[in-house]
Amino acid sequence: MVNVVRAALVQATWTGDTESMIAKHEEHAREAAGQGAKVIGFQEVFNAPYFCQVQEPEHYRWAEPVPEGPTVTRMRELARETGMVIVVPVFEVEQSGFYYNTAAVIDADGTYLGKYRKHHIPQVKGFWEKYYFKPGNLGWPVFETAVGKVGVYICYDRHFPEGWRQLGLNGAQIVYNPSATHRGLSSHLWQLEQPAAAVANEYFVAAINRVGQEEYGDNDFYGTSYFVDPRGQFVGEPASDKDEELLVRDLDFGLIEEVRQQWAFYRDRRPDAYEGLVQP
Repeated sequence: MVNVVRAALVQATWTGDTESMIAKHEEHAREAAGQGAKVIGFQEVFNAPYFCQVQEPEHYRWAEPVPEGPTVTRMRELARETGMVIVVPVFEVEQSGFYYNTAAVIDADGTYLGKYRKHHIPQVKGFWEKYYFKPGNLGWPVFETAVGKVGVYICYDRHFPEGWRQLGLNGAQIVYNPSATHRGLSSHLWQLEQPAAAVANEYFVAAINRVGQEEYGDNDFYGTSYFVDPRGQFVGEPASDKDEELLVRDLDFGLIEEVRQQWAFYRDRRPDAYEGLVQP
């Protein structure tokens, strides 16, 4: 049976305020829906600048509850309007002093399905995230959506293969990886790691990067967002390295089963031999 999912992602430039940033993403989502997309994902903390270039308490103002906060509430309305599954990365406050780098997953009828909290938190120049975020504590959820089984892994997480594998073991067919990474730091890794993860775990990956420079630092976010299939091949061309862009691609989920039968990586795993991997 043919199982082609038309999927979308957005790489965006920062507008200068939350209201216009959300409005811009709403318009991209409507355009994607007009092209027939059934699922869309946005970049890391999509409704804010990448404030982690600095360590200043004023930036806690970007945080909001999930799912009760205004952004996720608005995205639920957008999902109902467009009939799309939406992956919504935001700065979450759970309670006073408890902050997370989070992505909410909303089904095509506007139902809030749950959230993923970023596990691996960097603390290096230009990426001072430990100042703001606690490590994620919700495991590796995979959400049953109208388009299939959707997982999320956020930015710096992508350097750690363990989470990619757990998402595969939990049944993911596509993993959205919202990111904010700049040209001088890891651009040579950008087109290596996510395709390798897609191959090793035999699912689709949507790799999303911010684009442009913002007022809180020198990071030059280089875009080049893309979809990659379970064979590690790009689905269409990656996005621009300089300009905002909406990508819409057809993903043949039937390829997942084909590859898993052909390469049989899950069959040949040796979890009985991996105990040392999780020792401190």
